[in-house]
Amino acid sequence: MNIDECFQLGYIIKKHGLKGEVNVLLDVDDPQYYQELESVFVEINKKLVPFFIDSLSLKGNKAVVKFEDVDTAELADELIGNSLFLPLAVLPKLSGNQFYFHEIMGYEVIDETQGSIGEVKDVYASPQQDLLAVDFNQKEILVPINDEIILSVSHEEKKVKVSLPEGLLDIYLE
Repeated sequence: MNIDECFQLGYIIKKHGLKGEVNVLLDVDDPQYYQELESVFVEINKKLVPFFIDSLSLKGNKAVVKFEDVDTAELADELIGNSLFLPLAVLPKLSGNQFYFHEIMGYEVIDETQGSIGEVKDVYASPQQDLLAVDFNQKEILVPINDEIILSVSHEEKKVKVSLPEGLLDIYLE
């Protein structure tokens, strides 16, 4: 499995007890959706290694996970800090104006007053504000991702229609 065909589910934050269990932070919108997982890929030395799950106990966005063949605290220690991945095909289907960040890479961004702004080059996710990074006249501009600014997303046309706040482009042009 190639990392480009996957999304990051979360990462292992610490061991839990002495029998190989680990605490996992799930970096997803709906952790409940992943409660019945049978396996995940763990990134080890920049390679995805499949791990089968014996048990998974969910509490909020954290889980206690027992992997098959990880039966000691020492083996669990080796996994701390590693990221967990799942194939993109496992993602729940979205409806309406919803989108996954990886889906809109390369989409054309069109402002309702300025017209075509450029292509989505990246998405910066942060707890405070997610941002679209758009290539505009050889400059990167950052567009906040929220319902007031992102008007619609057309996967068929590969376009994101936006209503940029007045003066946003001017900040990047000066």
